[in-house]
Amino acid sequence: MATRKEPNHRFRQAISDGGWTYESLARAVQRIAAENGESLLTNKSAVAHWVRGAEPTGQTGQYISEAMSRRARRPITLAELGFATPEASLAASADPIEAAANLGRADVERRTFLAVAAFTAAGVAMPLLYDPEPASRLMRARTGTAAVGRAEVEVIRQITAVFSAADERLGGGHGLTTVTAYLADTAAPMLTGRFCDEATRREAFGTVAELAYLAGWKHHDLGQEGAAQHYYQVGYQLAVEADPKGHAGWMMRALAHQALSLKQPRHCVDLIENALSRSLGHVDGQTEALLHITHARAFAATSDKAAAAHALLAAENALTRTTDEQPTFSLVTGPAAGTVASHTARTLTDLGDHRGTEQQHRAALIRWDAEKYKRVHALTYADLGDSLAAQARADEAIATWGRALDLMDGMSSDRTRKAISSIRPHLATYRRRGVPGATDLERRAREALI
Repeated sequence: MATRKEPNHRFRQAISDGGWTYESLARAVQRIAAENGESLLTNKSAVAHWVRGAEPTGQTGQYISEAMSRRARRPITLAELGFATPEASLAASADPIEAAANLGRADVERRTFLAVAAFTAAGVAMPLLYDPEPASRLMRARTGTAAVGRAEVEVIRQITAVFSAADERLGGGHGLTTVTAYLADTAAPMLTGRFCDEATRREAFGTVAELAYLAGWKHHDLGQEGAAQHYYQVGYQLAVEADPKGHAGWMMRALAHQALSLKQPRHCVDLIENALSRSLGHVDGQTEALLHITHARAFAATSDKAAAAHALLAAENALTRTTDEQPTFSLVTGPAAGTVASHTARTLTDLGDHRGTEQQHRAALIRWDAEKYKRVHALTYADLGDSLAAQARADEAIATWGRALDLMDGMSSDRTRKAISSIRPHLATYRRRGVPGATDLERRAREALI
């Protein structure tokens, strides 16, 4: 053990608050380590060393946290115990419930580490290396006092749906703190309760995974990609506990989708192939189509045209299967046909087919409710304008971009700001060429970014 310069006052206070003796805590740590296949010789002297400032080694810190969480009947993090900063506590956490609570609190408290968190290509591959068994054992071993039934789960689902709908109309910045506070203070702690049956437990984990996805999506829309990736990873871990096939596969898609949006295709093909292998036969046709279309985008991003074309065909074929009910975790993206058309357009853009891109963007527009999915329409009009500009159809491009700016007005979204920024060089060229409407639209674009 490496000893710090000063005693760990937080840990000493936690011991006192929990009514522990050093010996009883040592025994609890030994017991939890044994549950996880590790034999520890922890004794009261070791606890005294930790109080004086020594750092637990290996997974011992996690075992201490788990012991105290069980007695307190709420998640107690390594950061609360003085063994880690919030950032390090999140990185070290093997418990997705704890990680979800850490993320939400960091958002509410505007912690710097989350604001500056970086997206990493390696982080995309996290599900390919994840072993869910240790975390699942810890979570199932808890004996919370709060009873959790379908009513509690349904409330969280309804709240998630309300904020998801608002997100589409007003952008990711609207309600972010409220969503993350609810995740940290209500939704994640619910998962430590007593469930009336296994089906309710799975449903609860799935519902909280959807809320974590929404928090990640809102950060993605704001351009805070490191934070978004953290939420997606936690959402994946929770989804594995709910449904290791369909829902977990869907969260793998979320990680791949983000990476593709950032032009970082590394690991994406492997990730989606893993998602498809676990999901096929366990999800409806609409959800399957959304996985296939992400597969197509991954292939196009790596210049594998033949494989991309095959995946596009698979997506269209899967869309025809409409007999099975689509789960809420994939319904969040809106009508599958619209999403498939939109991502087909992006696939064709990567393949250099601007005419095909135009056709697919127009198809997407008529498949989305313009009021309910206002941001989708705004971004689609921006992309449609790009495809028209690529075909040297300047007048049409200007009119289409103008429609996009109309829809973007009042949105709190970094993605819409980036779309506006991307058209300004085209508008400057069109203004110099004297294309009608270019000067006025260039002014509007400039004012929209102020």
